[in-house]
Amino acid sequence: MRRALPLLLPFALIACSPATSPPDGAATPDAQATAADLPDAAPADHTATLGAYHWRLVDARSGTGARIDGLLAEGGAPLQLDFRDGGVQVRNACNNMSANVALDDDRMTVDQVISTMMACQDARLQTLEREIGQRLPGTHRITIAEGEAPRLTLQTESGDVLTFEGTPTPATRYGSAGEQVFLEIAPERVACSHPLIPDHRCLQVREVRYDADGVRVAGNAPWTPLYQEIEGFTHEDGTRNVVRVQRFDVTDPPADAPAQAYVLDMVVESETVAR
Repeated sequence: MRRALPLLLPFALIACSPATSPPDGAATPDAQATAADLPDAAPADHTATLGAYHWRLVDARSGTGARIDGLLAEGGAPLQLDFRDGGVQVRNACNNMSANVALDDDRMTVDQVISTMMACQDARLQTLEREIGQRLPGTHRITIAEGEAPRLTLQTESGDVLTFEGTPTPATRYGSAGEQVFLEIAPERVACSHPLIPDHRCLQVREVRYDADGVRVAGNAPWTPLYQEIEGFTHEDGTRNVVRVQRFDVTDPPADAPAQAYVLDMVVESETVAR
């Protein structure tokens, strides 16, 4: 049965040892697999597992087992697929790319890819974007080896085999979808008292709100120190930011640890402030 891919968030992980990535240029039995060699997959609903992980590319081979260098260029973050809300997003290329997705047992159909139009001078990122953009649309065979570090294998219509390793999303790690909030982050940190870190300097934040048209609501909350970092965000002195984050309640946090966690979703505004 063909179905759209909604976002589901399972919270149980099945223990299993992950496979190791082959060295550059080395072919493994999995990497050399062709359509006839791959094992038959029993019909399965992979929706929950796909939505519970970030999928990072660890290997890419042609149908003959040759390494696809354009997808595996070193020097930066690997390509990442995120499945949610009936689609897939591609991260760590030049632009953010996305497409609608449907599953039919062990087949995944990816519609036309759309992307932002940001100029990019990095040749590596340009190559990643071109190579994945050529292979992602179409109907692919999908297999998932579940485990602590699950592996997703996509076999394209042309016979290429792309292997991704999963890392749990924040929603999976914290056991909830979290709460979306917008925070303005002041350009300078402030001195704050931390029970474990002497002379600690905290981010200074205040919550901001937007109306249904995306216009910032007038009025500002007071600045307050944030006693933990925002996962995925790097602060630079002299830069003011507005960020969209997911805020999660932490179950049974250790003593002196915060009861909430903040994970970056996107940077909404960024401005260098004269010092």
